[in-house]
Amino acid sequence: MNATTPRIAVIGAGPGGLTCARILQRHAIPVTVYDLDASPAARDQGGTLDMHPDSGQYALRAAGLLDDFLAVARPEGQQMRMVGGDGRIVFDGIPPEADTAEGNPEIDRGRLRSLLLDSLKPGTVRWANKLTRVEPVGDGVHRLYFTDSTATDADLVIGADGAWSKVRSLLTNATPLYTGVTFVETGFNDVDTRHPRLAELTAAGTMMALHNRQGLIAQRNSGGHLRVYIAMRTEEDWHRRAGLDLTDTAGVRDALLDRFTGWSDHLLGFITDTDTGYTNRPLYALPVPHTWAHTPGLTLLGDAAHLMSPFSGMGANLAMLDGADLAQALIDNVTIDQAVNAYEEILLPRSVEAAQGAAEAISDAFSSEGATLVLAHMTQHH
Repeated sequence: MNATTPRIAVIGAGPGGLTCARILQRHAIPVTVYDLDASPAARDQGGTLDMHPDSGQYALRAAGLLDDFLAVARPEGQQMRMVGGDGRIVFDGIPPEADTAEGNPEIDRGRLRSLLLDSLKPGTVRWANKLTRVEPVGDGVHRLYFTDSTATDADLVIGADGAWSKVRSLLTNATPLYTGVTFVETGFNDVDTRHPRLAELTAAGTMMALHNRQGLIAQRNSGGHLRVYIAMRTEEDWHRRAGLDLTDTAGVRDALLDRFTGWSDHLLGFITDTDTGYTNRPLYALPVPHTWAHTPGLTLLGDAAHLMSPFSGMGANLAMLDGADLAQALIDNVTIDQAVNAYEEILLPRSVEAAQGAAEAISDAFSSEGATLVLAHMTQHH
């Protein structure tokens, strides 16, 4: 960057935004991150992530945090198991015992976020700052307005604000569309002691059972927790059509059991034995391809730029790679505009390719041949 200190605002304290902020600070470029949450602990951060060498781990290395990541990562979490609707194990991909950096070791989302947050200078993240609108004020400068009636100007606004990004609306009219698949999330605590049968079926990593456009996906998290996604190709408002109140745990359980009629009792325990109740999570994705015309003073990263189904396995990895690439472009180029242009030339084609792959993956998984197609993919990649 040139001698004039730019005002850089990152909207959203997710993995991508925090990665970008960390790398900028390592190179003495000031940055402020604004997040709508009241604190880092305001809400659950979600399940587990596998960090890929050429994206997530690459970004962590650029952030000077790769060794810290490897110290807490779970290489055993790479295990992928495929189970039939009858409860029979049809594939068990156990990772080789090797240096964790050679594979895709797992880390809980919350732990990854803490790793990034702890690396930033105190006060970098402004919590409880919910963005209400962004207005251009000339020469690439934008004014940010927040719900507490404060406002600030920025020379670069980085929209890292997720699926329903407010920053994105200044660049594109695209909005997320329902993929046709809904996950109903549930969880199990102290799983090895309290739910040994489910723990054994899941093993050390991820268990997936697919049949008749439905599925059960179980993920090991740290601390003895098992996170489960009950997946269905269904209407976005399936619960309303069924007259269900999503807070009625017994009613939701019975409706799910009805949909999974004929599945093995071994697998149905992932539905019935919940410790946490059920959370409805319809899956959305941005249209493919999603691009935008370069606009001075604005850009996007992560889900704001390329929201896609989790069946890509790349969401957080790409967000962190975006953050690293944008930070490096800001370090390498004289002006913000040159930097954003250079970044978007890398970002946009990469995002389109990844989003196309993700769309195909979720379509395949929840087709009539889903189990066969996913098994073929697992066999090829293990």
